Amino acid sequence: MSDKLDFSWLDVPWGDGDLGSWADRSPLHEAAAQGRLLALRTLLSQGYSANILTIDHVTPLHEACLGDHVACARALIKAGANVNATTIDGVTPLFNACSSGSVTCTEVLLEHGAKPQSEVCQPSPIHEASSKGKSGCVEALISWGADVDYDIPHLGTPLYIACMSQQLQCTRTLLDGGANVQKGRFLETPLHAAAQKNCTEILKVLLEFGANINSKNLELKRPVETAPPSSLAEGLLLLFEAMPRSLCQLCRLSIRECLGRSRLHLIPQLHLPTPLKRFLQYR
Repeated sequence: MSDKLDFSWLDVPWGDGDLGSWADRSPLHEAAAQGRLLALRTLLSQGYSANILTIDHVTPLHEACLGDHVACARALIKAGANVNATTIDGVTPLFNACSSGSVTCTEVLLEHGAKPQSEVCQPSPIHEASSKGKSGCVEALISWGADVDYDIPHLGTPLYIACMSQQLQCTRTLLDGGANVQKGRFLETPLHAAAQKNCTEILKVLLEFGANINSKNLELKRPVETAPPSSLAEGLLLLFEAMPRSLCQLCRLSIRECLGRSRLHLIPQLHLPTPLKRFLQYR
C-alpha cells in the first residue's frame, strides 16, 4: 500500500493528535508533503502532534522526507517526531528519504537516531537507495553502520540489486564500503547480474574488485554463460578469462582483504605515499 494514498473518502474524523490516533491525512501531513514550512510551524504551535497518523500509519515526517523537504523534516523532529516510525507496510522516514534520493534528509534522520538498518521483513533503505542509484544515500547509510552485505532472501544484497538495476555509481560506493563482491542472491553473484544485463562498465568494476568469473549459479552457469550471446558482456568476460590478473591488482586485493572491511576507511591515515593510498582505494 502506498504511503501517498488518500483516504478522505472514508470521512474519518480528525484524531486528537495523539500518536495512536487513527486519523486520515491531516493539514500537517499536507504542509509536510508540500514543503510549506510556515504552515507546518503554525499547525505545530496550534497543538497538532508531530506524530499524527493516517489510517496506514503515515506520519508527517514520512511525507517531508519523501518530498525532500529538509526544513520541514527538521522542524518535525524538533517537535518530537519519531524518526523510526513505521507505516503498516514497515516503511520508515529513512526509507522514504532514500527513495527520493534526499541525502540531507537521510543524514538528518541518522543524526537524530534513525536506525540505518531495517528490521527483518521491513523495506530496506540501503536496498532502495541502491536500486534507484542514490549513491549519496548509500554512502551516508554505510557511514552510519548499515550492513553493506545485508542479504534479503528474495532480493539479495544491495550490491546485487545495484548490478541488476545497472547502477554503476552505487556499485562503486558499495564496493568502496567493503561489500563482498561475491555475495549476491543465493548462488547468483553480482557478476552474474551484470552479465545478464550486458553492463560492461559494472562488469569491469566487479572484476577489478576481485569477482570470480568461474562462480556458478543454481543452474551451474558461469557469468559468461548467462550473458546475451555475442554481446559486449560476453566478449569482455571471454577476454578476461584469457588474461591473468596483474600483480598490482592481486596485491591490492590482498592488502584490502588483510585490512578487513571495518578498517578500509583508515586507508587515508596510513603512512604511505598519496598515490599508493589512492591506488588501494581504487581512486
